[in-house]
Amino acid sequence: MLCQALNAHPSGYYEWLKAPKSQREINDEKLTGRIKQSWLESGGHYGYRNIHLDLVEANIKCGRDRVLRLMQRAKISAQRGYKKPKVDYGGDVHKAAPNQLKRDFNVAQPNQWWVSDITYIHTHQGFLFLAVVMDLYARNIVGWSMSNRMTDDLVLDALTMAYWRRKPKNTVKLHSDQGSQYTSRRYKKLLATLNIEQSMSRRGNCWDNAVAESFFSNLKKEKVRRIKFKTQEEARLNIFQYIEMFYNPKRRHTANGRVSPVEYENQYFRTLKSV
Repeated sequence: MLCQALNAHPSGYYEWLKAPKSQREINDEKLTGRIKQSWLESGGHYGYRNIHLDLVEANIKCGRDRVLRLMQRAKISAQRGYKKPKVDYGGDVHKAAPNQLKRDFNVAQPNQWWVSDITYIHTHQGFLFLAVVMDLYARNIVGWSMSNRMTDDLVLDALTMAYWRRKPKNTVKLHSDQGSQYTSRRYKKLLATLNIEQSMSRRGNCWDNAVAESFFSNLKKEKVRRIKFKTQEEARLNIFQYIEMFYNPKRRHTANGRVSPVEYENQYFRTLKSV
């Protein structure tokens, strides 16, 4: 028996088993519950640093090391996907729209630079294509569109949503790759109508649009997780929820000082009002 191995009297051993939990143990259990809640709300993506920030925002006093210790005890960790190999190709510059962004992804204010890109999601009903428009200032998705066909309508709808959501007063620059959707006559005509200046990556160089690529990578790691949705409608709903209910309003972004895109942009406008 364990009590014999510990050289303890059986009565004392059973009294020890019945002893009430210490206040520290009770507090650890409560804190572990809040940690699990934050982790689940992030879709299993958050590690101990972001979860600690969530707890601090909720006025829960605890150290970052304690959060890490409790996560390790509960076997909770950030779920990551596979990393893509970093391959950098020079590529040709588009004659009609040269690369004006030049990988300078840090901008001074909202509606100065937008980036756009397209990806696909596997479903049992076939591919669902997703186009997004991101404002580089706070890295928030300001326009998006989904379709089972990868035509220029996909990017036209995403750009139209972005424009009517933001209603920019000045000229916006928009960067994309050289895909046929972004070089179509209809797309170029819409850019001119909306007073948006076009910039394009060098051909075959995904790192010229690395921030948009990073968003898609996070979407697939944090939401899709290499699974196939049964229907395209199920995929649409999950992607909508990710963008509008998690990524924009809640997901902590390292480029934003670990606050969400919405909060980072709100901080900018609060600063303007205080001046």
